[in-house]
Amino acid sequence: MASGLESVPRAPGALPLVGHVWPLWRDTLAFVKSLRGHGELVRVDIAGMPVYFATSAAYAHAVMVTNGPSFEKGRLFDRMRPLVGAGLATADSTTHRRHRRLMQPSFHRERIADYCTVIGDRARTLADGWRAGQRLAVEEVMGEFAVDTLAATLFSADIGRGAVDAVCRDVPVILKNMLVRAVSPTFLDRLPIPPNRRFDAAAASLREVIDEVIAATRRTGRTDAGDLLSTLLAARDADTGEALTDTEVRDELVTILFAGTETVGSTLSWAFHEIARHPEVEKRILEEIDRVVGRRPVGYQDVPELTYTRQVLDETLRLHGVTLLMRRATAAVELGGVTVPVGTEIAFSLYAVHQDPALYPDPERFDPDRWLPENREGMPRESFVPFGSGSRQCIGDAFARAEMTITLATVLARWRLQPVPGREPREVVAAMPHADRVTMTILPRATGTATT
Repeated sequence: MASGLESVPRAPGALPLVGHVWPLWRDTLAFVKSLRGHGELVRVDIAGMPVYFATSAAYAHAVMVTNGPSFEKGRLFDRMRPLVGAGLATADSTTHRRHRRLMQPSFHRERIADYCTVIGDRARTLADGWRAGQRLAVEEVMGEFAVDTLAATLFSADIGRGAVDAVCRDVPVILKNMLVRAVSPTFLDRLPIPPNRRFDAAAASLREVIDEVIAATRRTGRTDAGDLLSTLLAARDADTGEALTDTEVRDELVTILFAGTETVGSTLSWAFHEIARHPEVEKRILEEIDRVVGRRPVGYQDVPELTYTRQVLDETLRLHGVTLLMRRATAAVELGGVTVPVGTEIAFSLYAVHQDPALYPDPERFDPDRWLPENREGMPRESFVPFGSGSRQCIGDAFARAEMTITLATVLARWRLQPVPGREPREVVAAMPHADRVTMTILPRATGTATT
């Protein structure tokens, strides 16, 4: 017989009135990882609102997939919607189904192959611009690269240069503050403090410039110029013939910009860091790039053949996954013997799930061989879902994987990135934990030593 929510253990450390806000803010990543020690479903109080954390892969899977139709996006996404619009990440279920059906052709294999031509060109331009002995703030370089490359695939070249510049300027400001704004009480949004002013100005600027580009694209009369924007404008519902409105197109572009740039920029920064720290990993990935690609440019056709590169990226995604997701029950469901009533807020952290020692021995160790087929035998599929799962799985997962693979292989074919001694990068809480600073020296791969 199922029990009620009163049977769910409460996380320790709650304070009067604010509940667990302080431990959650003080060290978000450590806090969400600690919850598994108190059960597979744990109550956390956030300023008077109970949130029930699903701490295991099985429970997270039940929320995203098994009982997915009985959940909608929760409070986290309610708070994000006024900030970033009603794109796929924040849309209600009805809107999500309609928009995803219209957008899916933009992410078919053939279209991604076209995008990868742009990605490869950008990656080679990036590597061509470096010089031996140069020191790079890799987290900044990869963040800018991810924004610029994604923007180049979103907008046609003749219309979108101003939009690309605005995106490169505004998106990092919004990403830096978005998660904090989303989990904070609403009244804090109105405080005239510098972070709020910067966020509001960047969000308004980004919306304005994308609206201008949409209007300009409409005026050209082109139905599909190969870029994502014109594809979305041309999309029609097969049953009703309806198109996306300009506001809906803008919200979807903003959503893709946020999701795509943070995932790619953060993962590539951590991957370069981890490869440099593990000489055997570096040796094996370079051997694979030489064998599969040789001296020619890396292309979309190489992505499925770069299997060890994929293992390296998967291990990076496992260690630095999505910090927090939420759902709200729209129907009563049973979760692990507990009846979850309508309106219950459920949260889960892919970052914490992917570091569960019950699934991953020595979970904080970087080990790409975890992803060898023989080592994956017996592992439940839901144990690794870096892009989510179920109907809400990220629509751009194949795009992001291709971009990261091509960029990593293109750079490593030419350069070695050597960490500057004296400081290890620290995780900074955001939608995905990114590195606060990854300073590396660029060395020619052929010699392994800096030249002038």
